[in-house]
Amino acid sequence: MKPNVVKLELDLKLTVGECPLWSVAEQSLYFVDIAQKKIYRYHPADSKLDQWDAPEEPGCLALMAHQCLMVALRSGFAKFDTKTARWGETQKIDHDVTKFRFNDGKCDARGRFWASTMFEPRTDNLAALYCLERGKIHRILGPENGQGVKVGNGIAFDPMNGFLYRADTPNHVIYRHSYDLETKKLGDAILFYRAQDNRTDENYQGRPDGAAIDTDGNYWSAQFEGGQVLRFDPSGQITQVLKIPARRTTMVAFGGPDLRRLYITTARENASDAELQKYPLSGGVFSINLPCQGAYQGRPEPLYLE
Repeated sequence: MKPNVVKLELDLKLTVGECPLWSVAEQSLYFVDIAQKKIYRYHPADSKLDQWDAPEEPGCLALMAHQCLMVALRSGFAKFDTKTARWGETQKIDHDVTKFRFNDGKCDARGRFWASTMFEPRTDNLAALYCLERGKIHRILGPENGQGVKVGNGIAFDPMNGFLYRADTPNHVIYRHSYDLETKKLGDAILFYRAQDNRTDENYQGRPDGAAIDTDGNYWSAQFEGGQVLRFDPSGQITQVLKIPARRTTMVAFGGPDLRRLYITTARENASDAELQKYPLSGGVFSINLPCQGAYQGRPEPLYLE
């Protein structure tokens, strides 16, 4: 496959495809369908696809040793062993599960799992950012310190430059914080990017959803309802636009043997019949082979450490 040519990897018609996560050890791509409460594992070398049911909506995943996952569910965090298909006890957080659920997250280089919630009515900035550190849950940011969001998204760490990125999808913004890896202390939220909120315009370009960081500190952001992935350099300039044949792009991840293949999940929930007719591959998992030179390589995802 040529660079920058989009390939449909899996035509699964996912309702809300999300959280692609590449396991270097397994040479496999994990991802979820949040609405259908399913976790998938795809092995590109032989096209094998495994799937498991989750007890609640799985918002995001973190890799663990021995083919286990830490999963941020609607109500809290739970360990899942893919070898036995057994779930551990859920560590619940104190939020109203009729209005909140976990949505997006990533591990940092010290094995902490950072995950954001979403406020499903999307009317107020009430969602929060949590950190799971060796079994203890810490609430980091929220409305109590003036940093709540409607839908926490786009979490990605840039260890080279010491940044944590996070997005608020309905508010069309991406924030960046300075980040101390040793103390897990975050600096103030700095506005990194604001998309134009013109959802009624036929030329609407979308709003920031899930994201990933490459080895040069570029931030790759899926644009929900924009049918595209934007690459930002560390100064916030858009340096590349990748068009995806599904309007509801949700998240990206670097994978493949050399971490130079970009995987993109998409959704079809709430899409009109007209949209699905125009974008029949909505809900598919796509991939793009990136150039072998330059800033087009991902980093291995850190494991969550118990």
